[in-house]
Amino acid sequence: MLTRPHRVPFPRPEGLFPNWESSIHQSVRIIVKRTLRLFWESNSGYADAKRALEDWHAQVSQADWATPAGVKHQYGDASILKGSRVVFNICGNKYRLVVKINYAYRVVYIRFVGTHAEYDAIDAETV
Repeated sequence: MLTRPHRVPFPRPEGLFPNWESSIHQSVRIIVKRTLRLFWESNSGYADAKRALEDWHAQVSQADWATPAGVKHQYGDASILKGSRVVFNICGNKYRLVVKINYAYRVVYIRFVGTHAEYDAIDAETV
């Protein structure tokens, strides 16, 4: 007579690795915040961008963007461009922020920050 072998339950990963849940979430690293700071300090006319850029930095530092869809989920008005570039509207579209994202490593490279008029003068897909 054949009997079924006794099943031994496989332990859940949390039991094997106490920090399992926290190791799944990878925060995004932003290279380099100094670029943002230099922008709002460079001209007193850009001082209104300081709070918005600091808020953006704080939110993105906690993000876990594995794909462009993750960016769009968090920032519906962000523009996804070729070359892993993303354009964010800052201060109600008064300023533009262009970043390049390495999704695999969760790294955001700040490529440009400026006024809307300055943004119009650049090629956001190559900066």
